Amino acid sequence: QVHVVESGGGLVQPGGSLRLSCAASGYIFSTYTMAWYRQAPGQQRELVAMIRGGMTNYGDFVKGRFTISRDNAKNTVYLQMNSLKTEDTAVYYCNVDGYSTSLLKFDSWGQGIQVTVSS
Repeated sequence: QVHVVESGGGLVQPGGSLRLSCAASGYIFSTYTMAWYRQAPGQQRELVAMIRGGMTNYGDFVKGRFTISRDNAKNTVYLQMNSLKTEDTAVYYCNVDGYSTSLLKFDSWGQGIQVTVSS
């Protein structure tokens, strides 16, 4: 069983910054792709950013404002969000895939964390 827990969300003013963290724990042998998604009310879940090895990919709306990074030793992924806009308000979800110590593939989601951008 692999658990994924997000932290770092909250309320921030437009133009501000937040740093989200996501830690995976359990019987992990290796992690492969680590990603952040978001879902605003009435909207579909969309990819914010993903990191796999040294490769990163971002949603078009990010436009250089966010940076994803990871610490493999801690099975943790971070999302630094700068120049936040009101339209970035959403529940942010972390997704991690990889292999367990039994060499079974896992694909786990966190519970989500609220990010609210408002003055």
